[in-house]
Amino acid sequence: MKLARYSVNGTVEVGLVEEDRVVRLTGRLPQVGQDMLALISAWDGLRDAAEKLRGEKDFSLAEVELLAPIPRPGKIWGIGLNYADHAEESGLPIPEHQMWFVKASTAVAGPYQPIERPAVSQALDYEAELVAVIGRGGRHLSGARAAEAIFGYCVGNDVSVRDWQVRSGQYSIGKSFDTHAPFGPWIVTADEVDASALPIRSLVNGEVRQQSNTRHLIFDPVAQVEHLSQAMTLETGDILFTGTPGGVGAAMSPPKFLSPGDRVRVEIDGIGFIENEVMDEPGR
Repeated sequence: MKLARYSVNGTVEVGLVEEDRVVRLTGRLPQVGQDMLALISAWDGLRDAAEKLRGEKDFSLAEVELLAPIPRPGKIWGIGLNYADHAEESGLPIPEHQMWFVKASTAVAGPYQPIERPAVSQALDYEAELVAVIGRGGRHLSGARAAEAIFGYCVGNDVSVRDWQVRSGQYSIGKSFDTHAPFGPWIVTADEVDASALPIRSLVNGEVRQQSNTRHLIFDPVAQVEHLSQAMTLETGDILFTGTPGGVGAAMSPPKFLSPGDRVRVEIDGIGFIENEVMDEPGR
């Protein structure tokens, strides 16, 4: 199922998306208000009731504003160099171990909201990524338990400020500027998507920049959950940016960084797309 968080008539709700229809779950299912985390947490007991509502229609998709499915995830992790071609274009070896960085929760943006070119940099770049959403979570997860921890998947853009990213030995600040974690447009539950074989691409102003398939991930989402859960408890609503393929702007000669007015679209077959216009940070 496609589970969305949206605004309609000034009110935030959660619901199902079926083709061009939106079915309200807020007010229809117990324990579900405006909170996607509550829906995910109670999903095992609500799935059958939600399934019965799939033929309904409360709004057309055009009538609602789709929002980030989870507005403030407890943790946002991103993995670096997780496609061989991206490691190669970065001039770095394929990693033997998973390389992780944190993105601040304040970086979250909606699937169609603007992303800001910050006042302190012009080295703004895009990274098309599959995003995994944690459901049950836990610690020391492996095998089937790690797979079951993934509630669903979204489309994401790991927006990066390249000069800030490489100023120190860790990437987190350059990955954490406000608006630099757009994702959505909804969560597709894990039972309805094969995350091991999803075509993924990014386009800037209609020009294809990245084009690959998640089968080329070095460490797949289950392996990522296994690894991270050795260090920490993964919790409901945590999100993982699972890596980007080759074709980023910084690797081009000369580099092609984003400018105000550029439109960045990330598509993943079987999930959907997000599209964000670049604007200068207010006051720049």
